[in-house]
Amino acid sequence: MALHVGIVGCSYEGAALCYRTICAEGEKLAGAYAHPEISMHTPPFVRYVSLLDGGDWRGVGELMLASAGMLARMGADFVVCPDNTIHQALPHIENLSPVPWLHIAEVVASEAKARGFRRIGILGTRWLVESEVYPEKLAAQGIAYVRPTSKEREGIHRIIMEQLVHGEKKPEAIRYHQRVIARLKEEGCDAVVLGCTEIPLLMNDDNSPLPTLDSTRLLARAATRRAAG
Repeated sequence: MALHVGIVGCSYEGAALCYRTICAEGEKLAGAYAHPEISMHTPPFVRYVSLLDGGDWRGVGELMLASAGMLARMGADFVVCPDNTIHQALPHIENLSPVPWLHIAEVVASEAKARGFRRIGILGTRWLVESEVYPEKLAAQGIAYVRPTSKEREGIHRIIMEQLVHGEKKPEAIRYHQRVIARLKEEGCDAVVLGCTEIPLLMNDDNSPLPTLDSTRLLARAATRRAAG
């Protein structure tokens, strides 16, 4: 593995899943124990949540930039962030970053196009779903998208912030996601992006009414391939 991967962590569950996936995928590419060099920086999650609650996207970006700077000093050649929501702040700081970023929504949109999907449902926090993070990248690939209703967004947001970020996976949360995905299927969606780092801990192709695009693992696999050159 030629390149050193930096992980800009936000929530610990998502950052841990990204780290584990990069290690596992590295072994698949290069053999036993041969994952790329990885460094991770994660400020206290409460700092991000306070800024998100206040709609301070520049402040979110500054936290991301501080992590990127630390990772660059640790030797990272590029960085990834396994948190979909805070990618909304990336345009504020990307040009100031000492290392390049691999954009999670670009990775997912490329996978959606490669798999021939034409209309994608977007799941995630309220902040993510109401943003242009995914619509912009999907549109660039000629892919249509559907956002859940306002009520559905609030329901999923509560599950993420009150349960999933703490590692809690409840049967009723699975059923709620299944109902939302089934309705998106009725709207003509042929796949759904799990656009929150923690939703893949709950949903997958086996329990979803639609094929899933697991943003966390797709990003980690793309990072591993980039590290391998």
